[in-house]
Amino acid sequence: MVGATMVVATVPVSDLVRAKAFYAETLGLTVLWENPASVRLRCGESSELSIFKRPSTVTEHTVAHFEVTDLESEIRDLDAKGVKFLDYAEGPFRTTGHIAQIGSARAAWFRDPDGNTLGLRQG
Repeated sequence: MVGATMVVATVPVSDLVRAKAFYAETLGLTVLWENPASVRLRCGESSELSIFKRPSTVTEHTVAHFEVTDLESEIRDLDAKGVKFLDYAEGPFRTTGHIAQIGSARAAWFRDPDGNTLGLRQG
């Protein structure tokens, strides 16, 4: 993906406070930012990890997302290559034109050939 500036591994957790303590205090990762739904941590010089509160009713999750600077352009490019984006009409993320607004960020999701959910994130 030409426009990706970073890929971020994502880990679903049942208890965000407990998980933050484990990753930050026990493993020693640096908290970059947090909101009520997720915490972003730095791993080493240039890698990041995102932990997020996953509702108990959700059984799938994003395994990694690509940070991009132009979400619409990336969607157009991948769509032209046959990538099918996931659209959501219910739940915490509702998409319009494949894009969900998540706080100040925007995101879109698709699956790889094995069914793993990947995301694009801007902001």
